[in-house]
Parts: sequence; C-alpha cells; structure tokens
Amino acid sequence: MAGNPLQSQGVLNRLRASVIWHNFPQLNVTPAFLGEEGISLRLEGDATTRIGTMTGTVTSPEPYMPASITINLLRTQPLSDLYKQQMETNTVLGDCTIRPDSVTLSPYDIINCSLSTPTELIFNGKSAGWVITATGFYLLNSQLWG
Repeated sequence: MAGNPLQSQGVLNRLRASVIWHNFPQLNVTPAFLGEEGISLRLEGDATTRIGTMTGTVTSPEPYMPASITINLLRTQPLSDLYKQQMETNTVLGDCTIRPDSVTLSPYDIINCSLSTPTELIFNGKSAGWVITATGFYLLNSQLWG
C-alpha cells in the first residue's frame, strides 16, 4: 500500500506569509499589503554542481543559491509609496526573512538583498497591483563551512 489514506494533508494560511526586513522595518510586508498573488520566492541554479569525470561525476555542493523574491504589493496602500521612496533613495536593503504560508515549513533567511526592476504600472483604474522584485542569496550546505 502506498501510504496511510487518512494522513492529514495540512493547512495553508494565506494570512501567515510575510517579508521581514532586518534593517528596514518600515518596509515589512504582511498580507494586508498584498494582492492575491502574495509573495513568491524563487531559488535559482543547482544546489550541487556535478563535474564530469572519465567514469562518472564528482559532486561539489554549492554554498549558496541566488534568490529572487516577488512581492505583489497593492499600490493603493501607503507601503507601496515607501518602496517607491526606497528605490529613489537606496535600493540596497540587506537581509530579510520570508515566512511562508505553512506552519510546517520554516522561514527562509535571504542575505544581501537589493530591490530589482518593478513591473509595469498600469494607471487605468482597473489594476491595484504593483509587483516589486528583490534579489539576494540563500545559504545552503552549511556543513561546507565546518
């Protein structure tokens, strides 16, 4: 048998996800400031590089992965203007913690973040969103440092 058919599948809580900036608490994002697309985190590249040999491969674990954070802000909220002002002043934000929408998945600490290109703004009175992207890196394979 494949597994217990009575195993609880868990619960997602859309009101739990957040982005917490360690040096810029005024830019912290909670669900009240988000469109329905919420927050997304994309880790890029391979966690382990495989180097070809004559008879197989050698593994080389990576110490970090580039990370891209997409924040679907509501430009109808004052927080969106704080992000605009931050972009005009200094796009380097430092470290952040991303809390996911699940109580079973621990938070992600993203290092050395900066604001990237925002998406197109459409001023036709029919779209409230403004998508902000921040990039940084995520540490992994911590045993490499030992």
